[in-house]
Amino acid sequence: MLGTLKLLLQVAFRNLLKSKVNIIIGGIIFFPSCLVVTGGSLLDSMNSSMSRSIIGSLSGHLQVYSDKSKEELALFGNMGGEADIAAIDSFTPIKTALEKHPNVKTVVPMGTNGALITSGNTVDLTLARIRDLYRKNAAEGETPERRAQIESLKAHVRHLAELLEAEKETRKVLMRDEARDPSEIAALEKARSDAFWADFDKDPLGSLEFLENQLAPQVADGDLLYIRYVGTDLDAFQKSFDRMQIVDGQKVPEGKRGMLLSKFFYEENLKLKTARRMDLIKEARDTNKKTIALDPLLQRYVKENSSQTREIVYQLDPLKTQQAVAKLQEALGSQEKDLSKLLSSFLAVTDENFDTRYKQFYEQLVPLLDLYRIKMGDTLTITAFSRTGYVQSVNVPIYGTYQFSGLEKSPVAGAANLMDMVSFRELYGYLTEEKKEEIAQLKSKSGAAEVKREDAEAALFGGDSPSNLVAEATPGLINENEQITTTGAALRNEDLLQRVYSQKEIEGGMVLSAAIILKDPSKLDATLAELQQSQELKDLKLRVVSWQQAAGLIGQFVMMMRMVLWGIITILFVVVLAIINNAVMMATIQRVKEVGTMRAIGAQRSFILSMVLLETVVLGLVFGGLGAGVGSAIIAWLHNVGIPAGSEEMYFFFSGPKLLPTLEASNIITAFVLVVGVSVFSTFYPAFLATRVSPVTAMQTDE
Repeated sequence: MLGTLKLLLQVAFRNLLKSKVNIIIGGIIFFPSCLVVTGGSLLDSMNSSMSRSIIGSLSGHLQVYSDKSKEELALFGNMGGEADIAAIDSFTPIKTALEKHPNVKTVVPMGTNGALITSGNTVDLTLARIRDLYRKNAAEGETPERRAQIESLKAHVRHLAELLEAEKETRKVLMRDEARDPSEIAALEKARSDAFWADFDKDPLGSLEFLENQLAPQVADGDLLYIRYVGTDLDAFQKSFDRMQIVDGQKVPEGKRGMLLSKFFYEENLKLKTARRMDLIKEARDTNKKTIALDPLLQRYVKENSSQTREIVYQLDPLKTQQAVAKLQEALGSQEKDLSKLLSSFLAVTDENFDTRYKQFYEQLVPLLDLYRIKMGDTLTITAFSRTGYVQSVNVPIYGTYQFSGLEKSPVAGAANLMDMVSFRELYGYLTEEKKEEIAQLKSKSGAAEVKREDAEAALFGGDSPSNLVAEATPGLINENEQITTTGAALRNEDLLQRVYSQKEIEGGMVLSAAIILKDPSKLDATLAELQQSQELKDLKLRVVSWQQAAGLIGQFVMMMRMVLWGIITILFVVVLAIINNAVMMATIQRVKEVGTMRAIGAQRSFILSMVLLETVVLGLVFGGLGAGVGSAIIAWLHNVGIPAGSEEMYFFFSGPKLLPTLEASNIITAFVLVVGVSVFSTFYPAFLATRVSPVTAMQTDE
C-alpha cells in the first residue's frame, strides 16, 4: 500500500510541470488561494480593530436594554436617527442581577439622545457677557474693572452695528432690487446713535433686550448644531473605558451635573471656522503630504478663508481692530488700512508661505479672538423633546473635552458627548424627586384644583366655575432685576448645578441601556448565551446583545464586507471548478495512450483513478501553497508598513490611523481546504473517464 502511494506521488510530481495545462491549472488555483488568505486576514484584522473601537468607546463587551423596545439598540445611530428604545425605570436591579455572573466586571448605565443647540452669533455672545457683568454688579457692587469691561463690550456692539450697516449698504448696491426692511433700518440707526448709548445705563436690561431682539437677528453668523449626547455615570464610565482621556479642562466632579464635549465635535463645530480650516490644511500637508497647488480641497479651504473674513472682523472691537490691522500690515508689508482686505490677502496662502502664515495667525491674531464659541466652564443650555413630546431645557456646565485614544480623528467615535445621568433623565422627561416636589409646590401655591375629564367643560365655562381656574393678569409683579439678583429660576438653576448627587441617586433612576464590561473577554460568546438564558433577566424583561449587534449598522459593516468577499470567492471557485474540469479533461484526452499502456501492463482502474486525483491534489497543494505563501507575505508586509486610514471615517474601523493586519492560521487552513476540495471535485469526472480507457488503445498507432 505504501509502495503504491509512493509510486503515485512520484508520478504526480513528475507530471507537475510537464504539461502546460498543469501550469495553467496551477495559476488558476494560485489566485483564489492568495485571495482567501489576504482578504480573510484583512477582514479578520478589521473586525478585531473595529471591535476594539466599539467596545472601548461606548458599547462595552455586551449591552442590555428593555425587551419592550420597538427597535433594536443602535448606540452609534441608524439610518432613521435615534432608535425607539423603551426606558427602564431603575438601573439598580439591572446592575444587581448582572453582577451576579462571575465574568461580569462592571455595569455602566447609559442613555443616548440628540438635540439642536445654537452656538450664538457674535452679537448674542457679546450681549450675554454684558448682561452677566450687570448681574454681577447688581449682586456684588460695581468695580472699576467690571465697568471698563462693560464699556469695551458696549463699544464692540456699537462697532458691530456700524459694520452691519456698511455691509447692508454694499449689498444694496450690488443687488439693486433688494428692498430693506424699514424696522431693520430703524433698529440699526438706533443702535448706532449717540442718544441710545448715552441712555444705556438708565435701563440696561431694556437696552439689552432691544439689542437682542432687533440687532442680533440681523447678524447671521451663529450656528444651529445637532449635538448627540450619552447620559451616563461619568465617573464609572471613565474607569470602565480605559481608552477615554480628558484633553482640555477637567473631568466632571463626582456626583455633580456636567458635560464633557467630544474633542472632535468641539474642534469641528465650535472652533473659529477660519482656524479650523487652517488646521485642516496643515494636517493634510504634514500628515498626508498634500500640497495646496495640487489638491482641490485645500484650494477650497484657502478660497473660503480669504473670502469669508466676516467672522473675524465681527469679533474685534475698535481697539483690537487697530491692533489686528497693525499686525497684518507688518506681516504683509502693506499700508492697507481696511481689515477685511488685509485678512483676505493674509489668508490667501500658498505652499511657500503657509507655515509662516499659520504661525503668525496663531501667534498674532488668535490672542485677539475668541477661538471657540463655547469655552471650558461655560454653561450650555440644551433643549430637547422629551419622551412625551414636550420641550425640555437643561443648563449643563461644560467641564472639559475628551477623546478615545487612537480614535482622535474618528467622526463616529467623536459624535458622542458625555452628560451626567441626572441631566439626561431630566431632558428625557423622567420626573426626578426634585421635579415632583417642585410640581407639588406649584400646585399648592397656585391653588390648582383637580377636575375630572367629564366635568372639565362645566368647570371652565359654567357659571359656578371655581375661581382658582381663572388667573387674573396682574401687571408689575415681575421684577427682572429682583429675579436676576435674588430669587427665581437663576438661583434654582445655580442650586441644581452646585448640588452633589449620591451614587444611590445616580444609579436609582431611569436608563435606556447599560454597558457590560467582562473580566475575561475571550468568554464573551459563552457569557452572552448564559445571560440570555438567565431567568432573572427574563423576569426583568431585558434583552442582552453583543457589542456587534448593539453598534447597529456600523457593527454589521465587517459582516457585510465578509459576505461580499465570500460571494466573490464563491463565484471565483465556481469558475475555477469549471476551468479545472475542462483542463483536466483535455489533459486526460492527451494521455489516453499513456493510460491505455498502463492498463495493458496490468494497472487496475483504481490505480488510474487514484493517479489522476492525486496529481490534481498535488497540483492544488503546490500552487495553493504558493498562493497562500504569497498572501501570507503580503499580510506580513502590510503588518510592518500598515494600511493608512484614507479618511477620518476609516479611523474607527482601523481603531487608529493605521490598520496592522495579522495572519490567522484559520485563513491558511480555509484556503487549503477550499483549493483541494474544488480541485478534487472538478477532477472526478475526468478521472472516471480515464478509468474507462481500453488496453487495446495502447496498441493503436498514429496513422
